[in-house]
Order: sequence, then C-alpha cells, then structure tokens
Amino acid sequence: MILFNPRTATFDHLDDASRQIMTKTIAYFETRGKKQLKSDFHQRVWYQDFLDFLKENQIFATLLTPKKYAKDNENARWDTRRICDFNEILGFYNLSHWYTWQVSILGLGPIWMGDNEEIKQKTAQLLKDGHIFAFGLSEKAHGADLYGSDMALTPLGDGKYVADGGKYYIGNANQAGIVSTFGKNSETDEYVFFAADPAHDNYDLVQNVVDWEGYVAEYALNGYPVTNADIMSTGRAAWDSALNTINVGKFNLGWASIGVCTHALYEGLNHAAHRNLYGQMVTDFPHIRQLLVDAYTRLAAMKLFSLRAADYFRCASPEDRRYLLYNPMVKMKVTCEGENVINLIWDVIAARGFEKDTYFEMAATDIRSLPKLEGTVHVNMALIIKFMANYFFNPGTFPDIPRRDDPGCDTFLFNQGETKGLGKIQFHDYHLAYDRVDLPNVNIFKEQIDQLAQMLMTATPDRDQAKNMDFLLYLGELFTLVAYGQLIIEKYHMDNFTPDLLEQIFDVMIRDFSEFALKLYAKPVTTQTQMNFCMNMIKKPVTDPDRFDRIWETRVMALKDIYEMTL
Repeated sequence: MILFNPRTATFDHLDDASRQIMTKTIAYFETRGKKQLKSDFHQRVWYQDFLDFLKENQIFATLLTPKKYAKDNENARWDTRRICDFNEILGFYNLSHWYTWQVSILGLGPIWMGDNEEIKQKTAQLLKDGHIFAFGLSEKAHGADLYGSDMALTPLGDGKYVADGGKYYIGNANQAGIVSTFGKNSETDEYVFFAADPAHDNYDLVQNVVDWEGYVAEYALNGYPVTNADIMSTGRAAWDSALNTINVGKFNLGWASIGVCTHALYEGLNHAAHRNLYGQMVTDFPHIRQLLVDAYTRLAAMKLFSLRAADYFRCASPEDRRYLLYNPMVKMKVTCEGENVINLIWDVIAARGFEKDTYFEMAATDIRSLPKLEGTVHVNMALIIKFMANYFFNPGTFPDIPRRDDPGCDTFLFNQGETKGLGKIQFHDYHLAYDRVDLPNVNIFKEQIDQLAQMLMTATPDRDQAKNMDFLLYLGELFTLVAYGQLIIEKYHMDNFTPDLLEQIFDVMIRDFSEFALKLYAKPVTTQTQMNFCMNMIKKPVTDPDRFDRIWETRVMALKDIYEMTL
C-alpha cells in the first residue's frame, strides 16, 4: 500500500527504535483524539503537551542529533528516511505540530553546519533536555532577502559584540533553546550566524504574527550581548549555511503535504461513500469517481516522487548534486499538487469541508501554507530553471542510485559546500528511465517531451524571455513534469507497482502538460515558432475505461472505511 494508514503502518523499512518513535507518535495523536485536536485548533492552544511528549520520549534528540554529538543515545542520527516518515505522520495529524518540528530543523541547520564545537555540544544537550529551535533569517522589510539583512552585529573588541535589529516570521522564537540568527558585522559587512536566547533581557519578543496554535514571532535584539562563543559561522560560510539549511528544510514541506492530503482523502472518501443523493450513492456518480481517482493518483505520484527524491538526497556528494533539482521540486511541485488534491476532494464533499468537526477544515486551511514557506513557488521555480539546459542537452554519467532505507547518518547535509555553480550541475540522461517503459500514456508523454526539447533547441527563449518570470514559470512547469515523471518511472521499476497506476499517473501528467503548454502559448511574449511547438505539445491521454475501473475498485474504493481518527 502506497498511502500511510495509522491502523496498519508497520514501518518495516526502519529499525526497532525508529519504529517505536513512529508508533508512539501515532498513539499520542490517536489517544488525544479528533475532538481534542479540533478543540485545540479552534482555541489556538499552544501545544505544550506535545512538546512534553517529545521530551519524554527523546524524539527530537534521537531524530535530529548527528551521531557524532549523541554520546549516550545509540539510536541518534540525522537519517533523512525516517525524518520523512515523521514529517508525514505530523502532517497527517496537525500541521501546527509539524511546524514546531520543521522550524527546529531549520534552526539546527546553521549549528550543525557551523564550526563552533562548543555550541554543537550545547545543542546536543538542549535537544536531550527537550528544547525546540528557531531559524532567525527573515525580516519584516526584506523577507528572506539575505542581501538586505539589517540585523547588525557591532564589534566591541576582545571577542565581544552587541546585536541590534529585528526578525520577522520566525517560528518557535518564543521559547527556542537557541534562535540561530543571521546578520551582518556592522564594520566589515561580513555575514554572520550567531545564537540568541529568548530568555535574555535584551531579547524583545514583540508579537505572534499569526492566529494559530503555533508561535511565529517578531522579535528584536536591542544591545544584545554576543561573544565569539555564540558565533556559528561568518562570511561566505554563514551565507552558505543559510541556503544549505533551506536545502535541508524545504524537503520536509512536500512530506507534510502528503500527510495532510492522505488524512483528507480518507475522510472525504468515507463521507462520499456513505452519502445517498437522488436515489444513488455519491460514489456512483461518474464525475465523483473522476475527482477521487484524480485525487488518489496525484497523491500517489506525490509520494512516489518524494520517496525516490529522498534516495538522491541521501546519496548526494560533492560529485553528485542532483538533489538540488529534486529537493525544490519536493518543496514546490509536491506542495502545489497537495493543493490540487485538496481542491479535488473539496469538490466531492462540498459544504462538509467547512464543518468544524472535520479534519478537512484544518487541511483546507493548512495546505495553502506549504507552497509559500521556505521560498515561494516563484523563487523555487527560478532555481529549477537553472538546471534545464544541462538536464536536456548535457547529461553526465552517474552510478545507479539505490533505495536508501538504511539506518545511516546523512552527514553530507552539513557539509554541502558553497552554494554556487548550479548551472554546471549535470544529471543522468532522462531517456534511460523513459525508454524502459512501453505503455500508451507514457509514450504519449514522451512525444510531449520531444516537442519541448525541440522547442528549447530550435526556438530557445531569447534574452528578454529569459528575464520574464511570467513566461519562465510555465516553461519551468513543463520541465518540472519531465523530471517528475522520470523519478516516478524509476520508482516503478524499483517497487514493481502495477502498470495501471503508472498509466493513470501519466494520464494526469499528459493533461497537466497540455494545460501548461496552452498557458505558455497564450503568453504575450511567446513567438510564433514557440506557439507552434506548444500546440504540438497538447495531447489527449489514452482512454481506457477498464483501467480506470480497476484503479477505482482496487486503489480508491479499497480505502473506504479503513481509517477514521479516534474521537
């Protein structure tokens, strides 16, 4: 079974200690129940009981401490595969609880990536003591624009400084053990990451900028004392720590979206399957079946892609940086697909989606946030487009990437190197995956890819188009679909799931490709030659009623009543 189900999940791919973490977390939420979950959501209750549970079971200490710094916890390591599982579970139950985990990961990034061993040892102890962490990067006037940071660290001599400035939209900054704060040396203009403590008198917690269970702070440092012992990194290293931390953290967003959508699908299907309208069950209406099949298919594709992307993330090295394409796709493409899934389910359950006793009410609100965190869709698309030329026209040779479920500590994530030279990164030839499949819809999608590649070769975007983000967004969407399909096909060969599911996924992808081609066609700056290619990209998937019915019966209706959250 591809989708997570708390009732049947065994986590066979994990070791015993990791399985216990997952099952205890499921039990925590199920024991509290949906009534308490929804009450806390509506009342905006801070989740101290959840933080107590994490501390009692040493969950953050185990999952987020690199092995080197966990002297008395043999199960501690930074293991991306089990981090993905934990993301999915937290997203499945409550995104606010996921958020405190997510921003702790971001806050830990500059610490583990820095060269201050004293702070690392201190951080390991803070994790053991049950603390959360925060990532003080963005500012009210500049957002996450690192160049524009106004946080100033002024040298006083003898390794002492004072920090002055404000940060905005910083999760956990109300009670983090350390707030990893990004700023500039006021004399040298060098970038710097340093540790701030919310309990200090010179740390002003201005406000919670959201009306939510979580705390997303505006804070200000006013003559805040800093010493060399508080500094994690300076100069280029601080800059790289900021961006490399986001490389790590953004991967979590897609997994949270998968969790949210999975719970919403169970609830929406259960509602529709037990509702009779005009003398027949709602799930007997053809348009409802299409909506639910599309929702399931998109969600399955989200998870299959993200699982395969995790393999590349764990196998990354200075010589293999392909993860820098797949990570922003998990952040951007998967979270946007999550919005699509929720919209499809909402069209099925209609007004029920607004009702206060449903999980869906939370999902419909929370799913909108994920494409907008850790860089907007536009920012991540601008990054993805940097890889397009080499992806299509300059492939490299790489060893096969295996499934990475092994219990290892992914130390490369804290030694990613300098965040430049993206245009030089190579990828393996995408034809290697696509040519291994001979199925009707996959073959139609290959024709669409060929038209895109020919357009890029013979009607390459000119200088003005290359600067026009409105134009590039849809070109990037087309490119993204190619890489998305490639990793799903690789997963197909690894997991041997049915050709029916692969064909149904590509049924959706052909339609999406056609839609984006039409939108690119309609842009004012698109040339006639490019428009001709766009028209050739518009295709209709192969209609196979028998395949659709099999997906409906074996994949969608098979989920009916298999999960409902404990009340």
